[in-house]
Amino acid sequence: MPGGGAAGVLVAGTLFSEGELCAMRLDGVARGVCAGVYRSVTIAETPALRAAALLRKVPPALVPRVAIGRLAAAWVYGCAPPPERIALVVANARRTTELPPFSGCTLHEVALADADVTAVGDASVTTGLRTAMDIALYVPAPAAAPVLRRLDAAAWLDAPLHRVRTEIARVPGLPWKLRALALLEQLMEGG
Repeated sequence: MPGGGAAGVLVAGTLFSEGELCAMRLDGVARGVCAGVYRSVTIAETPALRAAALLRKVPPALVPRVAIGRLAAAWVYGCAPPPERIALVVANARRTTELPPFSGCTLHEVALADADVTAVGDASVTTGLRTAMDIALYVPAPAAAPVLRRLDAAAWLDAPLHRVRTEIARVPGLPWKLRALALLEQLMEGG
């Protein structure tokens, strides 16, 4: 599929209509990546492709200012299911516009250092460690636990549970800190 779009993603309205993309999926020549975004079966689903798929759903004016975070970042890394809403993080010192209604995204203004963000393809995504910290802190334990285990198991992300726990413990004044530390302790004990 030549000209399939940024990083190999296909979305309705670029080269093909939604009906054509659905027919291509039914014919076995395209696969769904996330809601409304497809890829050719000849293109591997990689972190860069998943990040590109999410970027297609982010309001264009925000793309240069935000990073994909939380469960959306974990999905980019292959450690979580596709997100229902795309969590975007922006450094609280940066000015940004608000999200338009029905964007499918949530925007979180946070303390965000340059070291907390990495490039995945053309997208800015929170690092494995920052992603794991945010999930431990802000995602309810039943949803966070399996994702944290997968992030821990993905050695290339450098987010082992003990390191996530140490980093959270050293930051003063974090909301939900005690709950996150308890969850991490439970997971490290095999729970």
